[in-house]
Amino acid sequence: MSILILSPFIGAVNLEFREIFIQDSLSSQIFFDLRVPRVLFTFFAGSILALSGLVFQTLFRNALMTPYTLGISSGAVLGAGIAIKLGLGSLVFGIAAISVFGFFGAMFTVFLLIYLSRFLQSSQQQSLLLLGIALSLFYTSCLMIIFYLGSAMQNDMLIRFTMGSLSVIGWNYPIALGTIAFVFFLCVYIYRFELQLLSVSDESATMKGVDTKRVTLILLTASSLGIGILVSISGPIGFIGLIVPHIVAKLHPTTVNNRILKTALFGGFFLVFCDTIVRLISTQSELPIGIITALIGGPFFIYLIIKKASA
Repeated sequence: MSILILSPFIGAVNLEFREIFIQDSLSSQIFFDLRVPRVLFTFFAGSILALSGLVFQTLFRNALMTPYTLGISSGAVLGAGIAIKLGLGSLVFGIAAISVFGFFGAMFTVFLLIYLSRFLQSSQQQSLLLLGIALSLFYTSCLMIIFYLGSAMQNDMLIRFTMGSLSVIGWNYPIALGTIAFVFFLCVYIYRFELQLLSVSDESATMKGVDTKRVTLILLTASSLGIGILVSISGPIGFIGLIVPHIVAKLHPTTVNNRILKTALFGGFFLVFCDTIVRLISTQSELPIGIITALIGGPFFIYLIIKKASA
């Protein structure tokens, strides 16, 4: 919680605390128009990523299942890349075209994976993971074709987009993403007991009266909506959805339905911490956030595994 409070005061420009609450001052503009919106946007992004990882790992009962390893995030990136290539910067029903294309790219991948999973007979989870990796490679190839055919300005937008960034100006994106994060969390929380039963097996959930196909489709759709909108705004941010659910599970070894809130909060705080480090490092251009999440999250996750095994 303290990192959420301290982070807006940290950055390349030192703020005068007395001037923060003086209207139209430089410190006030930086604090309220740049840093506070960025911190809130980052927190909501981390919550969505972590909660999506928990949902996918639980539904598929595989520790490696995340929207990124299954190619869903790559589908969102490709959708946003198509919108950039077509020059669709206008709004569709009040939503940016890039966000719309990113969402449909994610949703298309979800339904494609659900359809292809019907043909998997043995080792379904491992095969589904391989399908996701294959889709990611295919989407990456398509994105490279768009890059090859694009103009210099479009290619610059694509490069910046695929590197991932949490830099936002104003309150529009934080409010929109906060709404998405709340709706996603509410959806997962409503189905928390069904999710707990599905973590055991589809058969046990069915015996308890759970409509497994409907619940799975609802949770995957909600997760894909959050990831699609997030990726279309910030670009891909990996590793959060993979490690945060495991870290929370090791720190709080309870049932899945009791880890939903903890996972969402820890994911938000963890990404804010990583973004704060990004803003502390003095470089010519801002480091991609994904580099920091991997550098911090990887060793910490390894430490927890070794500590658990030696206990």
